Amino acid sequence: MPLAPTTAAAAAAQQLESLLPRLTTLFHFKQFHARLLASDNLHSSPTLRARFLDRLALSPHPAALPHALLLLRSLPSPATNDLNAALRGLAASPHPARSLLLLAGRLLPAPAPPLPRFDALSLSFALKATARCCDAAATVQLHALVLRLGVAADVRLMTTLLDSYAKCGDLASARAVFDEMSVRDVATWNALLAGLAQGTEPSLALALFHRLVGSFRELPPREEPNELTIVAALSACAQLGALQDGLFVHDFARTLGVEHNVRVCNALVDMYSKCASLSRALEVFYSIKLEDRTLVSYNAAIQALSMHGHGAEALRLFDEMPTWIQPDEVTYLAVLCGCNHAGLVDDGRRVFYSMRLPANVKHYGTIVDLLGRSGRLTEAYDTIMSMPFPADIVLWQTLLGAAKMHGNVELAELAATKLAELGSNVDGDYVLLSNVYASKARWADVGRVRDTMRSKDVKKVPGFSYIEINGVMHKFINGDKEHQRWREIYRALDDIRSRISELGYEPETENVLHDIGEEEKQYALGYHSEKLAIAFGLISTPPGETLRVIKNLRICGDCHVVAKLISKAYGRVIIIRDRARFHQFENGECSCRDYW
Repeated sequence: MPLAPTTAAAAAAQQLESLLPRLTTLFHFKQFHARLLASDNLHSSPTLRARFLDRLALSPHPAALPHALLLLRSLPSPATNDLNAALRGLAASPHPARSLLLLAGRLLPAPAPPLPRFDALSLSFALKATARCCDAAATVQLHALVLRLGVAADVRLMTTLLDSYAKCGDLASARAVFDEMSVRDVATWNALLAGLAQGTEPSLALALFHRLVGSFRELPPREEPNELTIVAALSACAQLGALQDGLFVHDFARTLGVEHNVRVCNALVDMYSKCASLSRALEVFYSIKLEDRTLVSYNAAIQALSMHGHGAEALRLFDEMPTWIQPDEVTYLAVLCGCNHAGLVDDGRRVFYSMRLPANVKHYGTIVDLLGRSGRLTEAYDTIMSMPFPADIVLWQTLLGAAKMHGNVELAELAATKLAELGSNVDGDYVLLSNVYASKARWADVGRVRDTMRSKDVKKVPGFSYIEINGVMHKFINGDKEHQRWREIYRALDDIRSRISELGYEPETENVLHDIGEEEKQYALGYHSEKLAIAFGLISTPPGETLRVIKNLRICGDCHVVAKLISKAYGRVIIIRDRARFHQFENGECSCRDYW
C-alpha cells in the first residue's frame, strides 16, 4: 500500500535531514539546495530549511554566507528561525555589523519580503555582534528592544546583554544589568568578572570574585564557579600584579578540582609572570603534559621569559615548540621581545625574517627597537621605510629613543619632525630630543625645545607605582604625600640616600627637562613613585623579603641605579614591572644587565 502524500513528504524530509552533517563544500550545499527546491521541502519543511540555513550560514566557505542571505531573500514568507540562522552566521562572520543591518531590515534590498518578528534568540545573536564590534550605542538600542519585547527574564539573553556592555567598555551598565537580574547562572558571574578583569576595573573583579567565593557553599548549582570563573579572576590578578590574590585564586582552583585544566594553567602562567614570580609561572607551564599544551600555553611561557629578560630561554622554547603547534602573531612578538630585551640582534633578525605570516606594526616596532638600541641606526631607519604600511607614532618614538641613546642629532630631528606631523604631543618626545641636543652642548636648541613645550602646553604623563603589602595594594604618585605613612616614607628615603651615597650614588639629573637648579632637579628625581613604593616596602616588611613594584611608565635611569644600590645596601631582592618588562635587582645588579 503506497504511503500517504504527507507521510511520503515527511520521509523525504527526514532523508534529506540525515544528509545535513555530510555537507562540507559549497558544491554540496548547492546540491542540497537544489534537492530542497525539487522536492518542495524548501517551503513545506520550515524546520529542515532553517537547519540548512543555519549550517550554510556558519560554513567557513567565504561564499556560503552570501548564498544563505540569497536564500533568505528568495523566501516569500521567511520564519523567525530562518532569520535567526542568518543572524547567527553574520554575528560570527568577519563582518558582524551586518547582523545589525539584517535585524533592522536594511541588508536585504527591495523587493525583499518583510522580515518576521524577531525573538529573544534574534536579539542574542545581534548582541553577540555588538560585542564583537564594540558598538555601545547599538547595545543600548538592543537593550531597549529586550525590554519592549518583555524577554528580560531570559537569563541567557541578559547574560549576553551584560557581556556586550562589558566588551563595549560600558562597565557601569554591565554591573547594572547584573544587579537587576533576579536569577543568574555561572555564565552571568563569569561575564561580569571577565568584563571587569579585562577592562578598567580589575580590583572590582577581584571584589566580585571574593564575594562569590564567600557564598560558594550556599550557591545554587547553576551559579557554582567553574574554570572560566578562575580564568577571569586570574586575569584581574595579572592586571593588578596582585600576587597574594593570585595565590588565593590558585588555591580555590584546587578546591574546585580545575587546577589542571589547560585554560586555567595558561592563565596561571600569565598571572604568576605578571606578578613577578617567574619560577611559579614556569613550574605551572612544565606541569602541563606535552600533549595537552596549546599555542596559548607556549605564548604565555615565552612571554613570561621575555618580560623577565630571559631572551635566550624564550628563543629556545620557541625553537622547541612541537610541529603540530604553529606560531601566530603573538608567538612571534613574544620571542622578538625576548631577543630585544636581551640584545640578541642576530637571533631577532633571524626570527623576524623567517616569519611564516605577514609582520604587523608591533613586529616591526620590536625589530626597529632591537636594531636601534644596538647602534644599527641606518638599518633601523631603512626597516621603517620598507614597511608595507605607514609608520605610526610608536615607531618614530622608538627611532627617536635610539637616536638619543647614540647621540645622532640628524636622525633625532627627523624622527621628531615625523612625530610632530603625526600630531604627537607627549613630553617624552621633547625630553629625548632635548637630551640629544644637550649631549652635544647645543643649549640654544635645548631652550627652543623647552619653549615649544610651554607654547604647546605639553602635559607630562603622571608616573605612579603600586606595591602590595599583606594583600593590600598601595599606590604612589611622584612626590606623593597622600599616604597615611608619608612622613615615615620620606624619612626612609633620607636613610636610603645616605646609604647609597656611601656606595657612590650620584643623581642622574640630565634627564630632568626643567629650567631649574641642580638641587631642585635632585629633589624632582628623589621622589619618583617607584622610590616611594620601595621605601614603603622597606619599612613595612621584614628584612630579606622580596619587594615587588608595578610602574605605569618605563623606569628612568636614576631610579634604575637607585634600585640596584638599594638591593645591595639593604640585602633585598627588588622586582619592578614597568611598562615594557621586568627588572630584578639583586646584590647591586639588574637582570636586564643595564640594557633596557
